[in-house]
Amino acid sequence: MLGQLCRYLRAAGYDTLFDNNGDPDRDLLRLCREQGRYFLTQDRLVGKHKAASGVAFILPQAPLDQLAAAVGARYRLDWISLAFTRCLVDNALLLAADATALQRVPTDALNTGEPSKVCPACMRVYWRGSHFKCMRARLMKWQAARTGVPHENTGS
Repeated sequence: MLGQLCRYLRAAGYDTLFDNNGDPDRDLLRLCREQGRYFLTQDRLVGKHKAASGVAFILPQAPLDQLAAAVGARYRLDWISLAFTRCLVDNALLLAADATALQRVPTDALNTGEPSKVCPACMRVYWRGSHFKCMRARLMKWQAARTGVPHENTGS
């Protein structure tokens, strides 16, 4: 239900897990408690679990911008400072792209002088193309909405 929000939390640099295996809520809540994580869900029944107290945040059925506003306000998220440091697919911390990874970056992206990164787990290569710019703009909008101050950082 919250896959897109998970992706943006990773884009903002947050260590974010996404369960799409259908694991029981009690197991996921226990894992969150053990690992010091929060459990974001839109499933109101999760709130009935004893283990949900202090861990679960039940979000409304709402568009992504509203979900981000709720999570950002609740946890006082900084949407920009660590942006683009994690893989959007598997959550691993990104590394500077090496020569092999750079062979997969479009030539026009290489000519900008902007840094490219690679995921050491899945080998996905990230560069500052149009997708990056759209995601960064949204993160900056969320940061400004949460803090009331436009943020000038362009992301890492």
